[in-house]
Amino acid sequence: MSAIELSKVSKTYRRYSARRFATLKSALLGRSLLRELQPDETLMALKDVSFRVAKGSAFGVIGRNGSGKSTALKLVAGITKPTSGTVRVDGRVSALIELGAGFHPEISGRENVFINGIMLGLSKREIEKRFDDIVDFAELRDFIDAPVKTYSSGMYMRLGFAVAINVNPDVLLVDEVLAVGDEAFTHKCLDKFRDFRQRGKTVLLVTHSLGLVERLCDEAVWLESGEKQADGDSKRVVDAYLTAVDRSEERSLAASAGAARYSSPAPAANMFHASEGRWGSGEVEITAVALLGQSGEPSFVFHTGDSMSIRLSVRAAQPTSDFVFGVGLFNADGVCCFGTNTELEQRQPYLLAGEADVTFVIDSLDLVEGTYKLDVAVHKRDGAPYDYHRLLYTFRVASRSRDVGIFRPRYHWTFSSNVRFR
Repeated sequence: MSAIELSKVSKTYRRYSARRFATLKSALLGRSLLRELQPDETLMALKDVSFRVAKGSAFGVIGRNGSGKSTALKLVAGITKPTSGTVRVDGRVSALIELGAGFHPEISGRENVFINGIMLGLSKREIEKRFDDIVDFAELRDFIDAPVKTYSSGMYMRLGFAVAINVNPDVLLVDEVLAVGDEAFTHKCLDKFRDFRQRGKTVLLVTHSLGLVERLCDEAVWLESGEKQADGDSKRVVDAYLTAVDRSEERSLAASAGAARYSSPAPAANMFHASEGRWGSGEVEITAVALLGQSGEPSFVFHTGDSMSIRLSVRAAQPTSDFVFGVGLFNADGVCCFGTNTELEQRQPYLLAGEADVTFVIDSLDLVEGTYKLDVAVHKRDGAPYDYHRLLYTFRVASRSRDVGIFRPRYHWTFSSNVRFR
């Protein structure tokens, strides 16, 4: 049985320019009334979207900013109506959609609790019975009689959530507001979600926290530019969304990867302190740089633990026996994660002539999630550069683990029998 059902739902918004007629008389005399009332643009927030949410389940809505997530939630809440299609909701709905929505800033938290409770369908007597539970859950006993305009964003969220869950709704709608709560209160909210599900209530959650969707939600829907891309098992939908994000990042990084041009010589003797650019004598030239994934295809997005190959196409104007190839990996803060060259590895140069390929293979890219830059160079053994490319190539490392730092070694935990986790 469905608690929520959207069937072929579309929602269109109309945008008008600031240029409007001054008075009705001037519009009639200028015969511009109908023209002025025409919208300049129509925006399709949702396009023919359908999905169902089973009773007693937690359902996630994911997607980029502007994908239509909040519009879908407002349709379910009854705040706005669909342009076409039908929205059906079974039971009492409580919505926590925008931070402070429904609160009047000039009156106290106590008065706002009563106003919000009445708006959500409770009688004054019912609110009085639940008032202490609301205040205690929100942890605002000392501030409940202060005007809510003096509340922090976290206090706003705690009070709004406490009211929303204590009106005993059949369907709870939550839109990203948990992001402003502290860690302890967020855990209280998640415990409350689980309690809701055990009591057969339904939770519809809009969030950018994909880990939360995987942990909490039975199913999810992914929206993109107002259209449904996938729905079903939450882990499967999240995987499909992350794959699309990776592809989008690939396209973005590929579009920004232009040909490296020579600039002024490096201003610093230490290359780690040099700014982005390209310099050198050009006697040996790096004509192309390619980052290759595990399949051997060009790639700009890798996952922690993947292999990565850096292929340099080089050209020597004259045969030479004095050459060194080097690479360096840097994080977004400019910290060197790793660097090496053929001289450090005690490879004795013998001959470089004409055009050649040089490939540096990283068997396991054990870096944490983030954006990284690449140095590549060919220079003489005394360090004089033939062609130095400084921070000219960008790639992303994606990971489902939320580690910190730079390096992610292979590891595991062991615990004695008296150490336990839920």
